[in-house]
Amino acid sequence: MISEKAKNISPSITLEIGGKVKTMIANGEKITNLTLGEPDFFTPSKAKLAGIKAITDNLTKYDLSSGNLELRKAICEKLESENNIKYTPDQIVASNGAKHAITNAAFAVINPGDEVIIPVPCWVSYPEIVKLAGGVPVLVPTKKENSFKMTVEDAQKYITEKTKMVILTNPNNPTGAVFTKDELLSICEYFTKKGIIIMSDEIYESITFDFDFVSVASLSKEIYDNTIIINGFSKCASMTGWRLGYSACNTEIAKSIASIQSHMTAHPSTISQQAGIVALRECKDDVLTMKNTYKQRRDYIVDFFKNWGKLEIIYPQGAFYAFIDISPLKDKLNSDKLSLKFCNDILDKEKLALVPGAGFFEDDFVRLSYAASMEEIKDGLEKIKHYVENL
Repeated sequence: MISEKAKNISPSITLEIGGKVKTMIANGEKITNLTLGEPDFFTPSKAKLAGIKAITDNLTKYDLSSGNLELRKAICEKLESENNIKYTPDQIVASNGAKHAITNAAFAVINPGDEVIIPVPCWVSYPEIVKLAGGVPVLVPTKKENSFKMTVEDAQKYITEKTKMVILTNPNNPTGAVFTKDELLSICEYFTKKGIIIMSDEIYESITFDFDFVSVASLSKEIYDNTIIINGFSKCASMTGWRLGYSACNTEIAKSIASIQSHMTAHPSTISQQAGIVALRECKDDVLTMKNTYKQRRDYIVDFFKNWGKLEIIYPQGAFYAFIDISPLKDKLNSDKLSLKFCNDILDKEKLALVPGAGFFEDDFVRLSYAASMEEIKDGLEKIKHYVENL
C-alpha cells in the first residue's frame, strides 16, 4: 500500500531519545532538556498584536499563492537594508515555514536522479527532502579542524555530471559554525562556475556573534543569479508555531516555486503573514535582545569547556547550539553507536537530554541547545561534567 517514495524516507534516528524524554516527563521525572531547536522566547508583542488585528479585521480569506504582496515587499526591504541584496516581490515566495521553502525549491529544480551535495554534519531533513523530490543526497564529510565548514577541496571529489545543487547552512545547525565572506566566496564561485545551483539556508542569520553575517547572494551578480536563499521567522522572531518562511531567487525559479506551492498548500496563513510584516518592520529591538542573550549563554558555555578541559566543542559563532566532541569517551562507552549510547546513558543517569550527533551524520558528537534558561544550561553542563568524570 505504501509508495516507494515513502518507503525511501529514513525515520529520525533521534526519535528514540525524544520518545524516552516524553515518557520520563509524563511519569513525573524532572528532565533538563537541552534538545530543543527553537527559541525560548515568546513572539514579540507587536507581531502578536498584528496577528490578533488580522483576525479582527477579517484578513482570513485566500491571498496570492506566492504570499501577501505587502509581506513580500517587507522581505525585499529587509534583504536590501540588512543584506545589501536587491530583490523584487516577484522573486519572493512566502511559505509555511523555511522547511516548506526548502521543499518547494527542491521540487522546482531537482529532476529524478539529480545529485545534491550536502556537507555533513547537517540538519536531518535535508537528505529526506532531496529524496522526496526524486534526487540523490550526496553526503560530503568535512573536517573538525575547520569547524566542519565545507571547502572546495572537500566537495571536489563528490562532483559528477549529475550534480545539480548544493545545500549550504549558514550559520550551521548543529555546529554553530559561521562562514566568513572569503570562505563563502571561494566555494560559491566554484559551484557557480560549475553550474551547480546553491541553496543557502540562512534561517539563523540573525544569531551571529563575532562578525557580520554575509548572505551568499550578496557576493556577486553571477552567484546571486545562481542562488536560492531560504529564510524565515522561526528563529529571528521566535515564530516557530506561526509557520512562516520564504525563498528569494531568480524570477524563473521563483515562478516555478509559486506554481508548485499553488497546488500543494496555496499560501501561508494570512494571519501569520500579517504578523510577519510587523516582525520585519517593527521588532528589530526584540531580535537584538534575543541575539545578545544567546551570546551571553554562548560565552558561558565556551568558558565552561575551556576551563574544564575534558571535552571540546566546535566554537559556536552563530545559532544556539554547542556541538560537543565525545570521541575521547569511545573506550569507556564501548559502543558502535557512540552518540546514541552517550545520550541514552546520560539521560538515564543524570536526567539530561541532548541530541545524538548520529542524527546529523556525525556520531562522535552530541548537540546541546542553549535556547534554554541560564539556570538550565548551568545545570546541564554540571551534569555532563559529573557523568564524564564518573565513567
